[in-house]
Amino acid sequence: MTDDIILETRRWVERAVIGLGLCPFAESVYRADRIRFQVSGQRSAAGLLEDLRTELAHLHRAQPGQVETTLLIHPWVLNDFIEFNDFLQICDDAVVDLDLEGEIQVASFHPQYQFTGTRPEDIENHTNRSPYPTLHLLREASIERVLAQYPNPDSIYENNIERLRELGEAGWAALWND
Repeated sequence: MTDDIILETRRWVERAVIGLGLCPFAESVYRADRIRFQVSGQRSAAGLLEDLRTELAHLHRAQPGQVETTLLIHPWVLNDFIEFNDFLQICDDAVVDLDLEGEIQVASFHPQYQFTGTRPEDIENHTNRSPYPTLHLLREASIERVLAQYPNPDSIYENNIERLRELGEAGWAALWND
């Protein structure tokens, strides 16, 4: 089961995140096998928090040449987007508690992701929609290196929205046809 979850998440990374160019640094770390895909077996938010703390510590200790970033996939907890979104403050608190503020941050992906001010069916929500609820642990130094290459970092988000609007629902659905 865990292998299938990782395979489906890898497929999403390959086809959406890299294939559509949604993240400017995903391809190089993916091709170099420096993304850690970790599936949490937890069934409660408290258990997931423990797994998150473990993964934060693991990423902090790991050499960037070995593990640049971690996707903590948690298919059995926080499937409701509102609950997931509320949990993100707890994630930020864990980063602070572990004295990793300024070193690691947590980004979020969810099958029901919805940006403020959008409708659930709006295509731009797909920029942050993953097959399973997922916490993305990122080294801030990595983010800073990538963003230094972009004179207008907001253009990444804006370009992603435009790309998805051009793709449309039919194009998005076609990504998943084998």
